[in-house]
Parts: sequence; structure tokens; C-alpha cells
Amino acid sequence: MPKSPEELRSFRWFGHDDLRSFGHRSRLVQMGYSLDEIKGKPVIAIINTWSDINPCHTHFKRRVEDVKRGVWQAGGFPIEIPAMTLDETYTKPTSMLYRNFLAMEVEELLRSHPADGAVLMGGCDKTTPATIMGAISMNIPTLFMPAGPMLRGNWGGKILGSGSDVWKYWAERKAGNITDAQWLEMEQGIARSYGTCMTMGTASTMTALAETLSMALPGSSSIPASDSGHSRMAARTGARVVEMVWQDIKPRDVLTPQAFENALVVHMALAGSTNAIVHLIAMARRAGVHLTIDDFDRVAGRVPVLANLRPSGAWLMEDFFYAGGLLALQKELGSLLDLEVPTASGKSLGEALEFAQNYNPDVIRPLSNPVSGSGGLAVLRGNLAPEGCVMKPAAAEPRLLEHTGPAVVFETYNDLVANIDREDLDVTADSVLVLRTAGPVGGPGMPEWGMLPIPKKLLQQGVRDMVRISDARMSGTSYGACVLHVSPESYVKGPLAAVRTGDLITISVSRRSIELHLSDEEIARRLADYVRPPRDYPRGFGLLSAQHISQAHDGCDFDFLTGTDPIPEPEIH
Repeated sequence: MPKSPEELRSFRWFGHDDLRSFGHRSRLVQMGYSLDEIKGKPVIAIINTWSDINPCHTHFKRRVEDVKRGVWQAGGFPIEIPAMTLDETYTKPTSMLYRNFLAMEVEELLRSHPADGAVLMGGCDKTTPATIMGAISMNIPTLFMPAGPMLRGNWGGKILGSGSDVWKYWAERKAGNITDAQWLEMEQGIARSYGTCMTMGTASTMTALAETLSMALPGSSSIPASDSGHSRMAARTGARVVEMVWQDIKPRDVLTPQAFENALVVHMALAGSTNAIVHLIAMARRAGVHLTIDDFDRVAGRVPVLANLRPSGAWLMEDFFYAGGLLALQKELGSLLDLEVPTASGKSLGEALEFAQNYNPDVIRPLSNPVSGSGGLAVLRGNLAPEGCVMKPAAAEPRLLEHTGPAVVFETYNDLVANIDREDLDVTADSVLVLRTAGPVGGPGMPEWGMLPIPKKLLQQGVRDMVRISDARMSGTSYGACVLHVSPESYVKGPLAAVRTGDLITISVSRRSIELHLSDEEIARRLADYVRPPRDYPRGFGLLSAQHISQAHDGCDFDFLTGTDPIPEPEIH
């Protein structure tokens, strides 16, 4: 049965004949609203992560008005509430350090204000999981409005993909194959509009997964930010949340094990960002679903890569949209998905896919002609990573998927920068580059340093990929034989802290193994002697994070934010 106006959460603020409700209503009048505009209507909080220094969200000043339009048209009352902006470009040392901060802010904003439902405006990497994590914990009717990808880049008649082509051509410049003038031309042409990265990086991965999880409208995640359809989608999002309030459809009603299983299937078919692992695990555990890194590996073994998108393929998100977008990819996946799960539109996934079409079978491959048979992701375990580590085989040179080589160890990222291009660095194409002090605590915040640069002298020899191992993450736009998220991290004396230059390391994707060629006794002895670099915060958020963040295999959430135990509604006096 639909809710009555008296059952709305906001009624506690506005509906009573008492002194406090008088004050709340009079302040609405102060802001220029008449009481008829809110009486009996759901209040929809629009969480807006816009800022002047977030290029992915530049259009949110206009888009919030589209969301409001939809809310008004559906009979709701919109209230815009700004929240912390997390831009991947400018936030240092990494926006990941503040993901849980934004999640906590969203949860508390929704709890402390008279919100019956919410629209979350985000898209730049960590804003998607952070806002959704907060909404899951608050658990009022909510939809996510994806920022949308920017237009594809252009240089000299070639399409350019943010991130992916930056790394590619930077290596060519270091090798002497790109001039300064050409580099400047690329700088002017690689980011041509507002919106998120237009490769299948973390931003597009997470918005696609938000849609798959029924937290965003069907088809919404693929629309380019500057397309007029994006404005219409924003209005539909606002209108649909009003309906969801009356129907009392909350995040934890739709975030079931089946929904997360679908998200894993889509993630593998997209060859999505490895960052999705820490985010999906954290989101699932907020919803009471115990997702693990082994679930990712299990699904990766049976799902082919269908999205021919950079960094693992050839095309970009604009092409993906023209080809039919996420709905077309889901249609190609067919029976690999649970088609009975509900979507954010209220229809089942099967019903939502009824009219989906694939207009370009090179961009979105059919199951009969995948980009690769599997390999969207692999989880490796062994004495170097007892709790696991991850890599994206589809983005690596095949020769490196089974490899043994001597370690070249860098203690910190500063150590790496200072020494990686030295002519006397003892390194060959068979070496294994190792970076530590880059995990959730040691980074701090597990920065995107995992795509270690190839030494300049090897670039000049034609080397473009080599095995790289770290407790860091890497950008979803990155590629290469990068082994990431080594857990536990070196800073908390995980085995990575025991590695020394010259030690042999073996990785085997086929066996899902990673081994340091040392005895358990020698590893233990070295760890006992390990002195970690100074990273301690005397105060502030850094200290809070260091004390409460979990390791990568557990999603890097704060221990006091996980779980589904209810928090009482605030008293109103």
C-alpha cells in the first residue's frame, strides 16, 4: 500500500501542531515558499557534489535544476544540499582517502534533515560509491544520477581516451617518439567537454554498476554528459524518486545478493576498473551482503569481455552510447544475468531489456565473438599476498601472465620518482618492479600509484609493459601487467614489506598465484626487522582513517560504518 502523507518522514518536521513545526514552517515561508508547496508532499534531498574544481561535475549547477523539475512535476518538494566534492584530478594524495568521509557526510545529511527520499549527484570515481554507501546506510528511497562521460578526445584525426592515452603517449614522449609540440596539441584535445573520463575507467565502471544494482535508472549511465538526453534523464530521476517514496522502495530492498551477482557479471563483461573491487565490497557489506574478492575471481572465470573499450579495447564511452550503451551489453549477456531482479524503473531487468539493441557489434561484442574469453580480472594469492591481490589480465601483455623475475624495490613513491629513470638502475625487461608504502594506511588512502612507470632506458629499448606489484590501486584508465591491492599492505607489516631487491617473484594467472621465493621463516625474520617510513598523523581525518580503515580485501571501509544495525531517527524538540 502507498504511504499516506502522515507517514512521510518529513511530517515529523512539518506536520504537527506544535512549536517546533511552527518554526520549521515559518522558516520555509522565510525562504519564499508557500506552505501549499510542501504540504503533503515528499521532500527530496538532492545531494549535489558540484564544485568549481571538479571538471567531471561542471554541469551539475544546471543539472540540479533538471532534477528539481522532475521532482516538482511528480508532486515532490526538492531541496538541494551540497556535499563534499571528490575530484580525481585535484584531490591529493588521493580522493580515495576521503571516500568514507563523503559516505559518512551523505548518511548524516539525510538523517539530520527532513528528507523522505534522495537523489545523489555524482560520477567522478569515488563520488559514486561514497554517496551510495551513505544512502545504503541511511536507507531511504534513493536514486543515483550519473554525471555521464565527456566527449571523446581528438588529436590529429585520432581519438584520444582520458588516462589511457595519457600514459601511452607519455611513455612515447619519454622514449623520444613524441615532440613537445605534439604533446601540447594532445593536452588541448584530450578533454573536450565536461563529464567523467570517457574510457572504461573507474567512473564509467561504477556508474554502470550503480545502474546494474538498480540504484540508477536503466540506460542512465551511458549517456554523455553534454548530450541533451542527459538533462531529460536527470528530470526522470527526480520524478522517479518521488514515486519510490510513496512505494517505500529503499536501497536495501533492491541490493540483494542477486543484484550484486549481476553487478559482478557486468563488471567482467566491461573489463571494468579494478577499483570496483574495493567499492563493491564496501557497498555490499553496507547492505548486509557478504561479498569477497573470491566472488570476483569466480565470476571472472565464466564471463567473457564484451565491451571493446579502452584501456582493454579500442573504443570510448561515446561510441558505447551510440552502440546501445549498457542496456545493449546486458542484452548480449542474456542468461548470464538474473533477469528477474527489479530495475530502478520498477520493471524487471528482463522487461527493461526488451527493446534494447546493439547497433555496433564491434564496440559491444556478442557472446560468440568476445574481446576475450575471460580475463576481465584475476585474484592472486600466495605468500606475498595471503589475503589476495588483483590484476586485469586483459589489459596486460600475454607474455607476462606467467612470469618469474627479480624484484626491484621502491620503498615509497618518492623513492620511485627519484630513481626509476636512473641510467645505472639495475633493471631489465624481466624485472619485477615493486612499490610499497602505498596501501590504505601507508599511502595514505591507497593512491592510484599501481601503474608504475617503465624505466626510461627500457622504454628506449622498446619495452612497453612489465610486471609491477604494489599495495596501491591504479586508475581504471590504466593498463599493463600491474598486480594491485596486495593485502595485507606493507605498512601494517604484510609480506610485501619483506621483499628486497633481487628476490625472485613468480606470478601465475593460470594458477591464480603469487609467490616470493623465500621461506616462511625468512619472511618472518625480515618483517620483524622492518622499519616502516613515517606516516603517522597527529590529528585530523588522516588519524581517524588510519585507526579505522580496513584492508583492501575488506573494501577499505571504516569499521564503525559497516553493517546494517539501525540508528534511531533524530529527536525533534
